[in-house]
Amino acid sequence: MALWKLHGDGSLKLGEVVAPHERLSWGKTIGLGAQHVVAMFGATFVFPLLMGLNPQLAVMMSGVATLVFLLTVKGKVPSYLGSSASFVGVATAIYSAGGNPSDVTGAMFWVGVLLLMVGLIISAVGAKVIHRALPPVVTGGVVMLIGFNLAPVVANTYWPQDQWVGLVTMLLVVVLSVGVRGFLGRIAIFVSLIFGYVLSWLLDVFTGPITAFSASAGAVTTHLRVNWSGVANAAWVGLPPVTDLANWQWHAQTNVVGFHLPHFNVAFALIALPVVIALIAENTGHVKAVAEMTGENLDKQMGPAIAADGATSMLATFVGAGPTTTYAENIGVMASTKVYSSAAYVVAAIVAILFGFSPKFGAIISATPGGVLGGITVVLYGMIGLLGAKIWKENQVNFGNPVNLVPVAAGIIIGVGNVSLDLGGWQLSGIAFGTLVTVIVYHLAHRLAPAELKNNPEGAVLIVNRPGAYKGDHED
Repeated sequence: MALWKLHGDGSLKLGEVVAPHERLSWGKTIGLGAQHVVAMFGATFVFPLLMGLNPQLAVMMSGVATLVFLLTVKGKVPSYLGSSASFVGVATAIYSAGGNPSDVTGAMFWVGVLLLMVGLIISAVGAKVIHRALPPVVTGGVVMLIGFNLAPVVANTYWPQDQWVGLVTMLLVVVLSVGVRGFLGRIAIFVSLIFGYVLSWLLDVFTGPITAFSASAGAVTTHLRVNWSGVANAAWVGLPPVTDLANWQWHAQTNVVGFHLPHFNVAFALIALPVVIALIAENTGHVKAVAEMTGENLDKQMGPAIAADGATSMLATFVGAGPTTTYAENIGVMASTKVYSSAAYVVAAIVAILFGFSPKFGAIISATPGGVLGGITVVLYGMIGLLGAKIWKENQVNFGNPVNLVPVAAGIIIGVGNVSLDLGGWQLSGIAFGTLVTVIVYHLAHRLAPAELKNNPEGAVLIVNRPGAYKGDHED
């Protein structure tokens, strides 16, 4: 029996929709698969770079993760699993505390374990238990503080490396994202990265080295923006490198972190675990989006989808890559093409795995200039944070009520300001501390609040009443 039913004569006619269990002709399916690769590509190799991990390995494991995910959900939730943005702040915090790449992947491994457990619970009892524990006001707040917690990374690490290239790259991201329609607009980050890369190389050729902050040296030095010494020595075909963690500082400076086993540290795991809230919200939203587009009821697939993401994140981090998550970029491609065939995702996954067998490809990515990353991250990190506001808006969260306002306000400031709590032997700070405050204080406030306050849409005197309260008396 064929895995996919051929849609009509294998072509897509105007107004038709290709269901997940269908496929177009293999030629068209391969073309669509390549399109999905381009859509996921930019983010899937940018995020590992920002986490100090190997992008070649990340792309390879994204393909493996996608195949595992599609098998788990029986092809009913067509999605691509790429590198997750939610862990960039976690990696930054662990490195700041003296950790190395194995500490980063070890901490993220436990997030995968917890996400797997959450998926199994949802499969058994339904999603209502998660919605009660993590209502939209909480998930939005946590996503927001995760994104905005990264602002100092842009300001202190990436932007100072080449502010003018960063500015031009940032402006191009904005122009392509909002001024260009169609597929090009959906891959704005990828196109901007390529443009910034080429611009940096041209500046090296015509203006020479730059005197600016160097992330590898940790000081202001005179250096070329693009360093391809590692590219020249890399093979065209082969596996990602194996990291010598005893000498990991050298690897971090040359961006050749590769295969390695995770190292488990309780303090670092506590920094990472709050990110599971963002992943639950992300996966839930993506499954609902696919259900709406395909017209299928995918409620029963919610638990398996979340569990599969947890399992693939465990698999990826166990070999030294970053965790995975379902990608909105590829859901956007489906929305524009009306082709929801899971066969296209299988093709994309196979292509990604093949890319993972090219060290030359990985070295080129790893040589991305810091100024280019600065221009991209200044937009990207803000977008991650504002996804929290999107969750609030779509779920009509009422901040006229201090039961919603106060706990989230406290949690966000703790997360953004990287406020810490000294617990003697170790510190709870930033994302972890902010998340705990948001979740625990929200439920405490909800329990303590009188019934009239819980049900009062006008809230308290902390903010102005309903929308339109500023209108003059002469207005209707």
